[in-house]
Amino acid sequence: MLLPMQRGANGKEVCLVQEWLSLNGTQLKADGDYGPATEASVRKFQTKAKLQPTGIVDEYTLRALIAPLARACKPLTTTAETYSQRLVAAARNHLREHPREIGGQNKGPWVRLYTNGKEGAAYPWCAAFVTYLMKQAAESIKVNPTMPIKGSLSCDDLASQAKAADRFIAEADLKAGTRARTELVPGTIFLVRNKKNPSDWMHTGIVTAVMNDYFEAIEGNTNDDGDREGYEVCRRLRGFGHMDFILLG
Repeated sequence: MLLPMQRGANGKEVCLVQEWLSLNGTQLKADGDYGPATEASVRKFQTKAKLQPTGIVDEYTLRALIAPLARACKPLTTTAETYSQRLVAAARNHLREHPREIGGQNKGPWVRLYTNGKEGAAYPWCAAFVTYLMKQAAESIKVNPTMPIKGSLSCDDLASQAKAADRFIAEADLKAGTRARTELVPGTIFLVRNKKNPSDWMHTGIVTAVMNDYFEAIEGNTNDDGDREGYEVCRRLRGFGHMDFILLG
């Protein structure tokens, strides 16, 4: 990004700054035009961040704007021993930074991070969020840093990969007693199954705690109502109905 950036600039880099200004609490349209509203928003953010309120985006201002994403992307440091525990640690790191969409459905810097640059209505990002966390967990392992499954932007692909790797636990198996609920440890992936189509999975996330009749989770592309097309990463409580699972070890 070409810095310093100031009033009169335009283009994609201005859009990115405007997105981050909005994510940091200044509601601003990301139109790529660094006009008076953007300049005033920069001053407001700089004051909040205890920087000199020049209205000009310099290196220090940009660094402060994107600090939440930079913290979430840091190499994972944890004393956790298992891959699943590391996955939960990564999920909690991201939850702490409150990743969310900006600029429309499935749009913004956080979405592009998880989807490797893709965004828009065609790219729900719950599976991408899980895949990004799996990569972080794997990269934190010094010896044999491999992912249990490849990962995908698609919930259906995650299910197929898990079945091929013998890591899939169906709800029917839990009900029949052929698989035990005690296998569902924190760091397991949950998959919300379509009630009308048992071969279609609609949403996914990371199990962080398991109780007798419900579990806690951290998930992306959802909201407090549990919508499959939400707008943020959040913590939720879910029941076991219409749920299948992927064990990661």
